[in-house]
Amino acid sequence: YQRRVHGTLSECLFFFAACWQMDTSSLSPEQLNDFKEAFGMFDKDGDGTVTTKELGLVMRSLGQSPSEKELQEMIQEVDKDGSGAIDFDEFVQLMTRRMQDTDDDMRYAFQQFDTDQDGKVCAEELLEALLGLGETVTRQEVDEMIAEADCLDHDGFVSFEEFKKMMLCK
Repeated sequence: YQRRVHGTLSECLFFFAACWQMDTSSLSPEQLNDFKEAFGMFDKDGDGTVTTKELGLVMRSLGQSPSEKELQEMIQEVDKDGSGAIDFDEFVQLMTRRMQDTDDDMRYAFQQFDTDQDGKVCAEELLEALLGLGETVTRQEVDEMIAEADCLDHDGFVSFEEFKKMMLCK
């Protein structure tokens, strides 16, 4: 059940949590490594640059769906050397720039679950939201989901920080 329910939550909220707010200086070594892996995976010819075609593959793998025009605009926006492609440093700038508004998006998603707007989601609120999304879940399943997400203060509720952490670790 956990995969089914967790998967459904992830699907419902994916666009809210596909990315998170950061600037390049706040990237953790793990995040930087993830970007390096993604960059390397789509630098098909191994020349150290990503073209619009390659960038489209990267963005789609990260849950985005940019048009060809958007891809060209993204490359032009960060292509400091005017090569028509982006190198790794330009790639990191591009990816973090695309993520700037996502913290607000995650806060909005959290507020959809926090129906009484008290800054925390209780089991009743989560159950109501999931049932409203057409999910068939039991109170026990919801209690287990709350317990899993309540990883910071173990108070029986999910705070925004816990919600954010859960979504980023999905």
